[in-house]
Amino acid sequence: MTQRLEEDQLLLEPPPTTRRWVRVVAMAAYAVALATWSELLGIPNDTVQVFLWLWLGTIAWNAEAPWRQHLQFLRDWWLPVAGLVVYFFSRGLTDELGLPVHVRMPIRVDEWLSSLFGGGGTLPTELLQRHLCGDPCLRDSPPRWYDAYFTTVYASHFLTGLTIAAVLWVRNRAEWLRWMRRYLAINFGALVVYLLYPMAPPWMAAQEGFTDAPLTRITGRGWADLGIGRFDLVLQGVGNPVAAMPSLHAGITFLVAMYGIWRLRSSLRWLLVLYPLSMCVALVYYAEHYVVDVLAGAVLAGLVMLGCGWWERRRSARGTVAL
Repeated sequence: MTQRLEEDQLLLEPPPTTRRWVRVVAMAAYAVALATWSELLGIPNDTVQVFLWLWLGTIAWNAEAPWRQHLQFLRDWWLPVAGLVVYFFSRGLTDELGLPVHVRMPIRVDEWLSSLFGGGGTLPTELLQRHLCGDPCLRDSPPRWYDAYFTTVYASHFLTGLTIAAVLWVRNRAEWLRWMRRYLAINFGALVVYLLYPMAPPWMAAQEGFTDAPLTRITGRGWADLGIGRFDLVLQGVGNPVAAMPSLHAGITFLVAMYGIWRLRSSLRWLLVLYPLSMCVALVYYAEHYVVDVLAGAVLAGLVMLGCGWWERRRSARGTVAL
Protein backbone atom coordinates (compact mmCIF):
# COMPACT_ATOMS: atom_id res chain seq x y z
CA MET A 1 0.00 0.00 0.00
CA THR A 2 2.85 2.38 0.86
CA GLN A 3 4.53 1.70 -2.50
CA ARG A 4 1.29 2.38 -4.35
CA LEU A 5 0.80 5.69 -2.53
CA GLU A 6 4.35 6.72 -3.42
CA GLU A 7 3.74 5.85 -7.08
CA ASP A 8 0.47 7.78 -7.11
CA GLN A 9 2.24 10.77 -5.59
CA LEU A 10 4.90 10.64 -8.31
CA LEU A 11 2.27 10.45 -11.01
CA LEU A 12 0.51 13.53 -9.64
CA GLU A 13 3.58 15.56 -8.66
CA PRO A 14 4.09 18.53 -11.01
CA PRO A 15 7.40 18.65 -12.88
CA PRO A 16 10.04 20.95 -11.38
CA THR A 17 10.31 24.40 -12.94
CA THR A 18 13.58 25.61 -14.43
CA ARG A 19 14.03 29.13 -15.77
CA ARG A 20 14.27 29.30 -19.53
CA TRP A 21 17.75 30.84 -19.73
CA VAL A 22 19.14 28.34 -17.23
CA ARG A 23 17.73 25.47 -19.28
CA VAL A 24 19.18 26.86 -22.51
CA VAL A 25 22.65 27.24 -21.00
CA ALA A 26 22.57 23.82 -19.34
CA MET A 27 21.33 22.04 -22.48
CA ALA A 28 23.93 23.83 -24.61
CA ALA A 29 26.68 22.65 -22.25
CA TYR A 30 25.23 19.14 -22.35
CA ALA A 31 25.14 19.17 -26.17
CA VAL A 32 28.79 20.32 -26.35
CA ALA A 33 29.87 17.61 -23.88
CA LEU A 34 28.00 14.89 -25.79
CA ALA A 35 29.34 16.08 -29.15
CA THR A 36 32.90 16.14 -27.79
CA TRP A 37 32.51 12.64 -26.33
CA SER A 38 31.11 11.34 -29.63
CA GLU A 39 33.91 12.97 -31.63
CA LEU A 40 36.70 11.64 -29.42
CA LEU A 41 35.35 8.18 -28.53
CA GLY A 42 32.24 7.51 -30.61
CA ILE A 43 28.49 7.85 -30.30
CA PRO A 44 27.21 6.20 -27.07
CA ASN A 45 26.11 2.71 -28.04
CA ASP A 46 25.61 0.43 -25.03
CA THR A 47 22.71 0.52 -22.57
CA VAL A 48 24.68 1.68 -19.53
CA GLN A 49 26.40 4.51 -21.38
CA VAL A 50 23.14 5.66 -23.01
CA PHE A 51 21.45 5.57 -19.61
CA LEU A 52 24.15 7.77 -18.04
CA TRP A 53 23.97 10.32 -20.85
CA LEU A 54 20.18 10.40 -20.68
CA TRP A 55 20.38 11.01 -16.94
CA LEU A 56 22.73 13.92 -17.53
CA GLY A 57 20.27 15.19 -20.13
CA THR A 58 17.40 15.18 -17.65
CA ILE A 59 19.61 16.98 -15.13
CA ALA A 60 20.42 19.66 -17.70
CA TRP A 61 16.76 20.00 -18.70
CA ASN A 62 15.66 20.52 -15.07
CA ALA A 63 18.90 22.12 -13.90
CA GLU A 64 17.24 24.01 -11.03
CA ALA A 65 15.34 21.03 -9.68
CA PRO A 66 16.39 19.72 -6.26
CA TRP A 67 18.72 16.72 -6.23
CA ARG A 68 15.86 14.67 -4.82
CA GLN A 69 14.26 14.89 -8.27
CA HIS A 70 17.46 13.96 -10.09
CA LEU A 71 18.06 10.96 -7.84
CA GLN A 72 14.49 9.85 -8.56
CA PHE A 73 15.73 9.07 -12.08
CA LEU A 74 18.15 6.53 -10.65
CA ARG A 75 15.47 5.08 -8.42
CA ASP A 76 13.04 4.63 -11.30
CA TRP A 77 15.54 3.44 -13.89
CA TRP A 78 17.95 1.14 -12.08
CA LEU A 79 15.76 -1.94 -12.33
CA PRO A 80 14.92 -1.60 -16.07
CA VAL A 81 18.55 -0.86 -16.91
CA ALA A 82 19.74 -3.83 -14.83
CA GLY A 83 17.22 -5.98 -16.69
CA LEU A 84 18.55 -4.79 -20.06
CA VAL A 85 22.14 -5.53 -19.00
CA VAL A 86 21.02 -9.05 -18.02
CA TYR A 87 19.35 -9.32 -21.42
CA PHE A 88 22.56 -8.42 -23.27
CA PHE A 89 24.70 -10.88 -21.34
CA SER A 90 22.06 -13.63 -21.63
CA ARG A 91 21.88 -13.00 -25.37
CA GLY A 92 25.51 -14.00 -25.54
CA LEU A 93 24.59 -17.51 -24.39
CA THR A 94 22.63 -18.24 -27.55
CA ASP A 95 25.31 -20.33 -29.23
CA GLU A 96 26.58 -21.98 -26.03
CA LEU A 97 23.52 -24.06 -25.11
CA GLY A 98 24.22 -26.86 -27.56
CA LEU A 99 21.21 -26.16 -29.79
CA PRO A 100 21.74 -26.39 -33.56
CA VAL A 101 22.15 -23.11 -35.42
CA HIS A 102 19.50 -22.84 -38.13
CA VAL A 103 20.74 -21.69 -41.52
CA ARG A 104 18.62 -23.02 -44.39
CA MET A 105 15.09 -22.14 -43.22
CA PRO A 106 15.33 -18.34 -43.59
CA ILE A 107 17.07 -18.72 -46.96
CA ARG A 108 14.21 -20.83 -48.29
CA VAL A 109 11.55 -18.52 -46.90
CA ASP A 110 13.21 -15.43 -48.38
CA GLU A 111 13.61 -17.14 -51.74
CA TRP A 112 9.91 -18.02 -51.65
CA LEU A 113 8.98 -14.44 -50.76
CA SER A 114 11.19 -13.18 -53.57
CA SER A 115 9.49 -15.42 -56.13
CA LEU A 116 6.11 -14.40 -54.76
CA PHE A 117 6.79 -10.69 -55.33
CA GLY A 118 8.59 -10.83 -58.64
CA GLY A 119 12.18 -11.28 -57.49
CA GLY A 120 12.65 -14.54 -59.35
CA GLY A 121 13.60 -16.44 -56.21
CA THR A 122 16.77 -14.37 -55.70
CA LEU A 123 17.46 -13.48 -52.08
CA PRO A 124 16.29 -9.90 -51.31
CA THR A 125 19.69 -9.13 -49.77
CA GLU A 126 21.41 -10.10 -53.02
CA LEU A 127 19.01 -7.94 -55.04
CA LEU A 128 19.50 -4.91 -52.79
CA GLN A 129 23.27 -5.20 -52.67
CA ARG A 130 23.48 -5.61 -56.42
CA HIS A 131 21.41 -2.48 -57.10
CA LEU A 132 22.41 -0.27 -54.16
CA CYS A 133 26.02 -1.28 -53.50
CA GLY A 134 27.41 -2.70 -56.74
CA ASP A 135 28.18 -5.98 -58.44
CA PRO A 136 30.17 -7.26 -56.72
CA CYS A 137 29.34 -5.57 -53.42
CA LEU A 138 32.46 -5.36 -51.28
CA ARG A 139 33.14 -4.02 -47.79
CA ASP A 140 35.43 -1.39 -49.28
CA SER A 141 33.02 -0.40 -52.06
CA PRO A 142 32.55 3.38 -51.99
CA PRO A 143 29.45 4.33 -49.96
CA ARG A 144 26.56 6.07 -51.69
CA TRP A 145 24.64 9.06 -50.33
CA TYR A 146 21.82 6.85 -49.03
CA ASP A 147 24.23 4.70 -47.03
CA ALA A 148 24.63 7.49 -44.46
CA TYR A 149 20.85 7.48 -44.03
CA PHE A 150 20.54 3.72 -43.67
CA THR A 151 23.51 3.51 -41.29
CA THR A 152 21.99 6.26 -39.15
CA VAL A 153 18.69 4.42 -39.07
CA TYR A 154 20.47 1.19 -38.14
CA ALA A 155 22.48 2.85 -35.33
CA SER A 156 19.37 4.56 -33.96
CA HIS A 157 18.27 1.18 -32.57
CA PHE A 158 20.70 1.60 -29.69
CA LEU A 159 19.37 5.05 -28.77
CA THR A 160 15.73 5.42 -29.76
CA GLY A 161 13.95 3.23 -27.22
CA LEU A 162 15.71 4.64 -24.16
CA THR A 163 15.63 8.21 -25.47
CA ILE A 164 11.85 8.00 -25.85
CA ALA A 165 11.73 6.63 -22.30
CA ALA A 166 13.77 9.57 -20.97
CA VAL A 167 11.52 12.13 -22.69
CA LEU A 168 8.42 10.43 -21.31
CA TRP A 169 9.96 10.23 -17.82
CA VAL A 170 10.47 14.00 -17.83
CA ARG A 171 7.01 14.75 -19.21
CA ASN A 172 4.72 12.09 -17.81
CA ARG A 173 5.78 9.21 -15.59
CA ALA A 174 2.60 7.23 -16.34
CA GLU A 175 3.52 7.25 -20.04
CA TRP A 176 7.07 6.29 -19.12
CA LEU A 177 5.72 3.24 -17.30
CA ARG A 178 3.67 2.22 -20.33
CA TRP A 179 6.55 2.60 -22.75
CA MET A 180 9.20 0.98 -20.54
CA ARG A 181 6.91 -1.99 -19.95
CA ARG A 182 6.69 -2.57 -23.69
CA TYR A 183 10.37 -1.92 -24.28
CA LEU A 184 11.42 -4.50 -21.71
CA ALA A 185 8.81 -6.98 -22.93
CA ILE A 186 10.02 -6.91 -26.53
CA ASN A 187 13.66 -7.32 -25.47
CA PHE A 188 12.98 -10.31 -23.27
CA GLY A 189 10.46 -11.75 -25.70
CA ALA A 190 13.16 -11.73 -28.38
CA LEU A 191 15.64 -13.25 -25.92
CA VAL A 192 13.41 -16.30 -25.40
CA VAL A 193 13.35 -16.94 -29.14
CA TYR A 194 17.12 -16.39 -29.45
CA LEU A 195 17.79 -19.02 -26.82
CA LEU A 196 15.37 -21.55 -28.32
CA TYR A 197 16.03 -20.90 -32.00
CA PRO A 198 19.58 -19.70 -32.77
CA MET A 199 19.83 -18.72 -36.40
CA ALA A 200 22.63 -17.50 -38.66
CA PRO A 201 22.17 -14.10 -40.34
CA PRO A 202 22.69 -13.71 -44.12
CA TRP A 203 26.33 -12.60 -43.96
CA MET A 204 27.26 -15.62 -41.83
CA ALA A 205 25.35 -18.04 -44.05
CA ALA A 206 27.19 -16.64 -47.06
CA GLN A 207 30.56 -16.99 -45.35
CA GLU A 208 29.80 -20.65 -44.68
CA GLY A 209 28.77 -21.32 -48.28
CA PHE A 210 25.01 -21.70 -47.82
CA THR A 211 24.08 -19.04 -50.39
CA ASP A 212 24.82 -18.99 -54.11
CA ALA A 213 25.96 -15.36 -54.05
CA PRO A 214 28.33 -13.64 -51.62
CA LEU A 215 26.34 -11.51 -49.18
CA THR A 216 28.63 -8.88 -47.69
CA ARG A 217 28.12 -7.41 -44.25
CA ILE A 218 28.47 -3.70 -45.00
CA THR A 219 26.90 -2.24 -41.86
CA GLY A 220 28.31 1.16 -40.97
CA ARG A 221 29.74 1.94 -44.38
CA GLY A 222 27.59 5.07 -44.62
CA TRP A 223 29.57 6.67 -41.79
CA ALA A 224 32.98 5.61 -43.11
CA ASP A 225 33.70 8.79 -45.06
CA LEU A 226 32.25 10.94 -42.27
CA GLY A 227 34.60 9.54 -39.64
CA ILE A 228 31.73 8.67 -37.32
CA GLY A 229 31.72 5.59 -35.12
CA ARG A 230 29.98 4.04 -32.13
CA PHE A 231 31.50 3.31 -28.75
CA ASP A 232 30.67 0.68 -26.13
CA LEU A 233 31.85 1.78 -22.70
CA VAL A 234 30.58 -1.14 -20.59
CA LEU A 235 29.15 -3.83 -22.86
CA GLN A 236 32.13 -4.00 -25.22
CA GLY A 237 32.09 -7.27 -27.14
CA VAL A 238 28.77 -8.43 -25.68
CA GLY A 239 26.49 -9.89 -28.32
CA ASN A 240 25.91 -12.94 -30.43
CA PRO A 241 25.76 -13.20 -34.23
CA VAL A 242 23.27 -16.10 -34.18
CA ALA A 243 20.72 -14.14 -32.14
CA ALA A 244 19.02 -13.13 -35.37
CA MET A 245 15.42 -14.38 -35.21
CA PRO A 246 13.44 -12.21 -34.71
CA SER A 247 15.17 -8.97 -35.65
CA LEU A 248 15.03 -6.78 -32.56
CA HIS A 249 16.27 -3.86 -34.63
CA ALA A 250 13.13 -4.16 -36.73
CA GLY A 251 10.93 -5.09 -33.77
CA ILE A 252 11.74 -1.97 -31.77
CA THR A 253 11.15 0.32 -34.75
CA PHE A 254 7.76 -1.31 -35.29
CA LEU A 255 7.09 -0.90 -31.57
CA VAL A 256 7.96 2.81 -31.76
CA ALA A 257 5.63 3.29 -34.72
CA MET A 258 2.78 1.29 -33.18
CA TYR A 259 3.08 3.05 -29.83
CA GLY A 260 3.31 6.49 -31.41
CA ILE A 261 0.32 5.92 -33.69
CA TRP A 262 -1.65 4.62 -30.68
CA ARG A 263 -0.79 7.47 -28.28
CA LEU A 264 -0.53 10.48 -30.60
CA ARG A 265 -3.48 12.24 -32.16
CA SER A 266 -1.89 14.23 -35.00
CA SER A 267 -2.53 12.97 -38.50
CA LEU A 268 1.23 13.20 -39.02
CA ARG A 269 1.69 10.25 -36.67
CA TRP A 270 1.24 7.92 -39.64
CA LEU A 271 4.63 9.09 -40.92
CA LEU A 272 6.10 6.96 -38.13
CA VAL A 273 5.69 3.93 -40.41
CA LEU A 274 8.66 5.24 -42.39
CA TYR A 275 10.91 4.35 -39.47
CA PRO A 276 10.36 0.57 -39.48
CA LEU A 277 10.27 0.53 -43.28
CA SER A 278 13.67 2.27 -43.44
CA MET A 279 15.09 -0.04 -40.78
CA CYS A 280 13.89 -3.15 -42.63
CA VAL A 281 15.52 -2.01 -45.87
CA ALA A 282 18.76 -1.25 -44.00
CA LEU A 283 18.83 -4.62 -42.25
CA VAL A 284 18.22 -6.65 -45.40
CA TYR A 285 20.53 -4.48 -47.53
CA TYR A 286 23.39 -4.71 -45.04
CA ALA A 287 22.99 -8.52 -44.79
CA GLU A 288 22.21 -8.28 -41.08
CA HIS A 289 18.81 -9.96 -41.35
CA TYR A 290 16.53 -11.80 -43.74
CA VAL A 291 13.08 -10.49 -44.65
CA VAL A 292 11.54 -13.24 -42.53
CA ASP A 293 13.50 -11.91 -39.52
CA VAL A 294 12.12 -8.40 -39.85
CA LEU A 295 8.59 -9.75 -40.35
CA ALA A 296 9.03 -11.76 -37.14
CA GLY A 297 10.15 -8.57 -35.41
CA ALA A 298 6.96 -6.85 -36.54
CA VAL A 299 4.85 -9.75 -35.26
CA LEU A 300 6.65 -9.65 -31.90
CA ALA A 301 6.03 -5.90 -31.61
CA GLY A 302 2.34 -6.44 -32.31
CA LEU A 303 2.12 -9.19 -29.70
CA VAL A 304 3.85 -6.97 -27.13
CA MET A 305 1.41 -4.13 -27.80
CA LEU A 306 -1.58 -6.44 -27.49
CA GLY A 307 -0.23 -8.26 -24.43
CA CYS A 308 0.75 -5.13 -22.52
CA GLY A 309 -2.55 -3.46 -23.41
CA TRP A 310 -4.47 -6.44 -22.05
CA TRP A 311 -2.35 -6.51 -18.88
CA GLU A 312 -2.81 -2.76 -18.28
CA ARG A 313 -6.57 -2.95 -18.70
CA ARG A 314 -6.63 -5.85 -16.27
CA ARG A 315 -4.50 -3.97 -13.72
CA SER A 316 -6.53 -0.82 -14.20
CA ALA A 317 -9.69 -2.73 -13.34
CA ARG A 318 -8.02 -3.69 -10.07
CA GLY A 319 -6.97 -0.10 -9.41
CA THR A 320 -3.20 -0.71 -9.25
CA VAL A 321 -0.16 0.93 -10.79
CA ALA A 322 2.90 -1.15 -11.50
CA LEU A 323 5.76 -1.57 -13.96
